[in-house]
Amino acid sequence: MKIKNVTPLMIDQYLLVKIETDNGLVGIGESGAWGFLEASASAITKFSDYLLGKNPLLIEHHWQYMYRFSHFRGSAIMGALSAIDIALWDIMGKHFQVPVYQLLGGKVRDKARVYYHVFGNTKEKLISGIIQAKKDGFTAVGHLTPFLDENRNERYFKTHADKIDDAIETVKNYREAVGNDVDLCIEIHRRLTPTEAVQLGRGIEKFNPFFFEDPITPDNFDEMAYVADKINIPIATGERFTSMWEFQMSLSRNSVQYVRPDVCLVGGISGAKKIASLAEANHVGVVPHNPLSPVSTAACLQIAASIPNFALQEYPIGEHIPPKSKMVSDAPIHDGKGYLLLPTKPGIGVSLKDTAVKDCPTVVREVETRLHEDGSVIDQ
Repeated sequence: MKIKNVTPLMIDQYLLVKIETDNGLVGIGESGAWGFLEASASAITKFSDYLLGKNPLLIEHHWQYMYRFSHFRGSAIMGALSAIDIALWDIMGKHFQVPVYQLLGGKVRDKARVYYHVFGNTKEKLISGIIQAKKDGFTAVGHLTPFLDENRNERYFKTHADKIDDAIETVKNYREAVGNDVDLCIEIHRRLTPTEAVQLGRGIEKFNPFFFEDPITPDNFDEMAYVADKINIPIATGERFTSMWEFQMSLSRNSVQYVRPDVCLVGGISGAKKIASLAEANHVGVVPHNPLSPVSTAACLQIAASIPNFALQEYPIGEHIPPKSKMVSDAPIHDGKGYLLLPTKPGIGVSLKDTAVKDCPTVVREVETRLHEDGSVIDQ
């Protein structure tokens, strides 16, 4: 069996890859470099020069070969490598007629607990979303910001006191809306300084968040350790990391209690499995990052199924409504009780629909960064 074609596919706002073999097997994967999908697509095409004619089952060898050939990496390159890796595992599973998790040691659970995305540009919308998620059977909600999901084209200003006090009050409102029946995954999107993060973290401790995600930018591992050392809420971080070595540096500083590897960015299923093992050695849970398409969800579930330290799976909205539902067949199913059922079909468990490219035209992400009232750039 040899690789015959490697094709990057821009579908809606996602970048997939389709790898075809000369005996008819097809694997699909996804790149998580969502801001730079065009660059990641070019990297996939570059890697295809090496992959064509190769045995698709030599996954680890191909991973090392592509990772180490140029000495330069980053999110666009690692997104491409991740997409290819996922697609090769998909082929491997289909070749042996088993789900990928069977090739990773077999499943350690029957289903994966998920947290549901809740959005809103007002506090009322966010609270309504949490309540609805509870009614729909979810036992955890995430992507849940105490600063609201405001438009990036609106300039921002609040006094420090108002920003912190209102955020604390907002988390209190979230907890009061659903009691202890729903875990709250508080998402900060890297918009605080270390001292602000400590202040807010201490202020919301009494509401028992499941985790405090990315309170500061991930650029300095020591600063995240500073925050983690001063609050009593688990820190979740890692969605911007592109290698297991970044996770190791974070783990060695005790700056993270839930690692957030993006299977479509950290080297695919191969990279995510290694990161999960590093976390396991440190008694740290794994919450795979997943803001992407049903292909990403299916790949994440292979990790969730096969690692003992899996904690929670991010489950983005829209998996069963257009345009996502027009992309793949057999998208993972929510059981109505807060869990996704594990795929049972060979490979990662989903198949690209023949009409996906036509039905889901490319959506280009614009370069848009939020500004402060004074015109300077802020993080959101």
